[in-house]
Amino acid sequence: MANTTLMIMAAGIGSRFGGGIKQLAPVGPCGEIIMDYSVYDAAEAGFDDVIFIIRHDLEQDFKEIIGNRIEKILPVRYAYQELSDLPEPFQVPGGRKKPWGTGHALLAAKELAENPFAVINADDYYGKEAFVKLHDYLSQHKEGPKDRYDLCMAGFVLKNTLSENGGVTRGVCEVDENRNLRKVTETYEIRYKDGVLHALDENGHPVCVQENQQVSMNMWGMQPDFLKELERGFLEFLKGIGKDDMRSEYLLPRIIDRLLQERRAEVKVLETNDKWFGVTYQEDKQSVVDAIRALVDQGVYRADLFGKSR
Repeated sequence: MANTTLMIMAAGIGSRFGGGIKQLAPVGPCGEIIMDYSVYDAAEAGFDDVIFIIRHDLEQDFKEIIGNRIEKILPVRYAYQELSDLPEPFQVPGGRKKPWGTGHALLAAKELAENPFAVINADDYYGKEAFVKLHDYLSQHKEGPKDRYDLCMAGFVLKNTLSENGGVTRGVCEVDENRNLRKVTETYEIRYKDGVLHALDENGHPVCVQENQQVSMNMWGMQPDFLKELERGFLEFLKGIGKDDMRSEYLLPRIIDRLLQERRAEVKVLETNDKWFGVTYQEDKQSVVDAIRALVDQGVYRADLFGKSR
């Protein structure tokens, strides 16, 4: 079995720690944050180490508040995503503050990616089943055709990923009879209104989605060679944006969808029935606290997640 790594994209958690940073909002009975549960579940599933993708200005505080504690559970390494980290001759457009996106975040870890790895968001709770399925696939699966990238994805049921407090963005998936991903489409403002599921495309036009459709929650499994593709694609992305572009992002779902349409990738969808939750809106926090408390009451987690290690 191959060793496996968990990568957590955490560069967007803010320049200061404290109130208002949603990824650091305590949600567990003993002050645990959502990231704690992801690392705990990954370690239990069999992942061998974790790479946090952060910014340099977060490093000291991140290690004191998160990293030093997690080191007692899994070996920890750090990669650094910076807005200015661009290949020559490209430069950051004047006035741009928005990060370059999830594809760029992974490129920050390209020198550390030695093993098959799973990548997740810092502020999403995914559930135990998804980590087990990704670990087992990555550690046991033999690579596919050499002319295609061999990927996997945790597939969530759309209705299990919605917020009661507003619309959410999801990668809505088309999946074939062999559980292979055929297409993933970024879809926006998905929510129930008067009992009916509504959604918008990237241009703000209404689109139809079904509550039982599979969606991506940015939980992917990859081989290290995929980062070479990300590097080539990022160059093309930068060539295609204007010098005054303040918003365009290099996003994993769009990258992977392009490779699927070009038949240069195969993505196995690993279905999970776990319920996602996260703090998309400030009003979501109490529902996350309640959900964690219910899992503790059911015996899924201990009240003090890391015991004396905290």
